[in-house]
This record gives sequence, structure tokens and C-alpha cells, in this order.
Amino acid sequence: MTAIEELAEGVAAGDRRALARAITLVESGRADHRAEADALLQALAIHKREALRIGLSGTPGVGKSTFIEAFGTMLTALGKKVAVLAVDPSSTRSGGSILGDKTRMERLARDPMAYIRPSPSQTELGGVARRTRDVVSLCEAAGFDVVLIETVGVGQSETLVASMSDLFLLLIAPAGGDELQGVKRGIMEIADLIVVNKADGDLKPVALRTVADYAGALRLMRKREGDPEGFPKVMAVSALEEEGLREVWDDIRALAGHRQDSGFWAARRINQARDWFEDEVRQGLLRQLRDDPGMERAMSDLGQAVADGRRTPGAAAAEVLARLRGKA
Repeated sequence: MTAIEELAEGVAAGDRRALARAITLVESGRADHRAEADALLQALAIHKREALRIGLSGTPGVGKSTFIEAFGTMLTALGKKVAVLAVDPSSTRSGGSILGDKTRMERLARDPMAYIRPSPSQTELGGVARRTRDVVSLCEAAGFDVVLIETVGVGQSETLVASMSDLFLLLIAPAGGDELQGVKRGIMEIADLIVVNKADGDLKPVALRTVADYAGALRLMRKREGDPEGFPKVMAVSALEEEGLREVWDDIRALAGHRQDSGFWAARRINQARDWFEDEVRQGLLRQLRDDPGMERAMSDLGQAVADGRRTPGAAAAEVLARLRGKA
């Protein structure tokens, strides 16, 4: 048995150390590790296990870690195995995580039914790490029932998380109606549930007003394909007091069940797989440009010509592509 086959067996058996090693392998940027990672994922594909993939984001200070810990603990109490992929902003010097979500979810981190994996976003846009899709596949192969993908933060490029999740939750803090101006329409359009956190103590009346504000905004938006009546919806919760979490889970299950019964779920997974393939092709072409000394020099020379105003960006890009086709 090869080392990769042995690692695949460990992951499929739910061995946490094997899963950690597998994730480290797929997140590596080395070319030899990439080939091994592809072989590992191919070996695990035969298990065909699927988890409920939930993307989650929120404005700074909304309490994402507190919510995930309370929500994840509730799910493990229901007998669900929960994996949390916490994508942190990266250090520009070391490339490592800045926030370290695992240290902020101590209770969930100690839960034997839960697994938390912080990953640096590095230079990747979209609020997710470069290999988040691969890590999701590994967690599914390891037998987790729910995979929570916590993204870096709210922004226009944040919508990338929708390409790898089945449902998307947007967390917001209690605020006045002006808070609506601070959340991009794009992320509002992909949110399946808008969760107003911190609905406790003096903030509870404010939270309920925020729910009303967002409910009004949602009524003005076009109904989406695959949504039953009443979705997307907005609701108030208190992660600190663990109130409203079960209602969030009930709504998630209702929406997931509707999408599965209607065929929307399967079609979405197929489209996600196709998008994943096309992204891998694009990234492979970029690696080919970087790894070929001749192409790298051409890129540098043409980049300088664009900077000097001697070539337009479009013409320079067309020349690079023509050279790449010639090499092929």
C-alpha cells in the first residue's frame, strides 16, 4: 500500500490526524505535493459522501466565532459531526493566519464531534482560501455531516463562497436602518438566511428593529430560483445566550430539504463541480506561465511595455496567449 493510499484510508476512517495531514498536503503550494493531493482526492472520491455545506460571513464585530461555537455545539448535541473551516486574513509577512479562530472557539475545539481548521486566505480573493474546496471534500470523505465555511469578511468578492456551499448565512449586528447601506447588494442577493446576532439585553429591541428593516429590504428583491415561500428570510438570535439557534437549524433543514426534493440541490452541485474544474484550468495556465522561464521573461517584457505605454494591455495579453498556444 502506498503512502497516499494509507492516508486515504485514514481519512475515510475518520482519523483526525490523517485528516489534518491530508489538509496540510492539499494546501501546500509545492508541485510534487499538488500531484499527491490530486491522487489523494481521487482515491477518496469513491466514497461519495456528502455533507451539508454552509457558508457563513458577517460584518466585523458581529460575533461570527461566538455564533459558530454555539451553533456547532448545538449540532454536535444533536448527534451531528461538524467541521469548521475558518478562513483568516493572512499576514503579509509570514502568510499565516492573523485571527486564529481556533483559540476563540475553545469549547467547540474540545468537542470530540467537532473539528476546527483555521486556514490563511493568503492572496486569495473571495473570502476563502485557495484550496477550501479541496478541504471541504476531505471533510466530507472523513464523514462529517455539516461543514461550516467561515469566510474572511463582507465584501463584493465575498460571493465566491456561494460556489462551494449549499446554503449561505449572513450575520449582521443590531443597528439602525443605515446599516443597510454598509452591506453590498451582491452579498444580500446570495444570502439564504440573514441572522441578526446579539439579540439580548439592551440590544434586543434594536435587533428586532434591524430584523424588520432587513425583512423590508428582502421584500423588494427578486424571488430566486429554488427558494420556497418565505426565503430568503431574516431572524434574530443570541449566540451568547444560545437563543434562536434551533430555529436557524430548522430553517436550514427546511430549505435544504426543499432544494433536494425540487432537484435544485443536485443541479447546483453539478454546476459547482464544473466551475471548480474551470477554475483549476485557469490556475493551471497561470502556473504554466510562471514556471516557464521563457514565458516569464515575455510576461516581464510585455508588462514593462504596457507600463511604458508602448503596448495596450489587451494587445500584450493577446501576444502572451498566442505564444502559449504556440508552445502547446
